[in-house]
Amino acid sequence: MRTTPERHPEIRDAIRGLCADFPDAYHRDVDARRAYPEAFVAALTRAGWLAAMIPTAYGGSGLGLSEASVVMEEINRCGGNAGACHGQMYNMGTLLRHGSPAQKDLYLPKIASGEWRLQSMGVTEPTTGTDTTRIKTSAVRRGDRYVVNGQKVWISRVQHSDFMILLARTTPLAEVRKKTQGLSIFMVDLRDAVGNGLTVRPIPNMVNHETNELFFENLEIPAENLIGEEGQGFRYLLDGLNAERTLIAAECIGDGHWFIDRVSAYVKDRVVFGRPIGQNQGVQFPIAEAYIEVEAANLMRWQACDLFDAHQPCGAEANMAKYLAAKASWEAANAAIQFHGGFGFACEYDVERKFRETRLYQVAPISTNLILSFVAEHLLGLPRSF
Repeated sequence: MRTTPERHPEIRDAIRGLCADFPDAYHRDVDARRAYPEAFVAALTRAGWLAAMIPTAYGGSGLGLSEASVVMEEINRCGGNAGACHGQMYNMGTLLRHGSPAQKDLYLPKIASGEWRLQSMGVTEPTTGTDTTRIKTSAVRRGDRYVVNGQKVWISRVQHSDFMILLARTTPLAEVRKKTQGLSIFMVDLRDAVGNGLTVRPIPNMVNHETNELFFENLEIPAENLIGEEGQGFRYLLDGLNAERTLIAAECIGDGHWFIDRVSAYVKDRVVFGRPIGQNQGVQFPIAEAYIEVEAANLMRWQACDLFDAHQPCGAEANMAKYLAAKASWEAANAAIQFHGGFGFACEYDVERKFRETRLYQVAPISTNLILSFVAEHLLGLPRSF
């Protein structure tokens, strides 16, 4: 029994009702085929959940990060994987906050309706990783167009997107006073770009997560697709990361509860040496510890949401929420697979699938080590380590 009531019960009930139509067998089959959960994402889109944070003036629900985080949490808590669609939830934030009125009028209604999918954001590069200010992909202004050349890697959901937010360098690093300057953000129409200067190469991986390498060779982008001011893209990017990290934290909290619920039920019924294995403290304690950590992460998630929705700085809280939640879900996953024994590795129990899915969040979208570095430098005042 929880010690405090869950927030937004009406949203939870609605998501659980929708997810009931997509049981474990559905997600297990999608994973086995390394396919995309088209039907599930379509159902979420039709119900308007992926437009939760788009203002009502543009056809969205006009909800806050708090409500949006519950949608992501419940998808994972019901056995799904919000990583297939969470980009549609937060990628539009850059456009919403920094796009022109004409851009918002053009894109946001169709993103809200699901007619246009904005699932993808192109930032990471092979030689820079999370050292974003040193990206090499360039966008050079030529008349009424920008010409893009370079390479991106680990760019998710490109094959299931109509548009992509792209970060590129418009002023060479050697010519700017600060390395955060000279970066710009563009809206790329993938329907026109792929095969016309943009090549997409899928990256097979241990999780059923559609991710890709991108190769830009003289890709032309209309100048009107520049979002905000040229050279201010890094600042625009940071604005959106707090929402992303908080939503990922919510997904991990959903995963954590899924693992704890599954393993708690299993160890009550699994009898060895004449007694349920859940009677043993060696089994109880890791599960209890995982539950405590998930609940602690949950509190930090709400702190980040409340600050974000109040338009207050929340970078520290978003980072700490993501760190705590990813760690908690991983510990819950370890307990679940350990106490299921051999059955933890059997696909029919779904533990191994969710185990792989939640492990990703120790690494992406920001690694735990970089969060620790952020806390050390910005909260504790320690010297910058990189």
